[in-house]
Amino acid sequence: MPKIKTHSGAKKRFKLTASGKVKRSRAFTGHDIKGRKNAKVKRGLRGSVIADKTNQDSIKSLIPYA
Repeated sequence: MPKIKTHSGAKKRFKLTASGKVKRSRAFTGHDIKGRKNAKVKRGLRGSVIADKTNQDSIKSLIPYA
């Protein structure tokens, strides 16, 4: 049985937790983070979050050996 290739973009963006959930980084933290966003918004964008349960199965198929 051949191995399944891991999706190159997904392996850079998602990690699996010990319980099998998919961890992702937050959106909207790119180039405009310094100038236009206020401190309250930037604090809310810190850290990582668990991906929605409706997307977890499709993400897990992209990173089969994670």
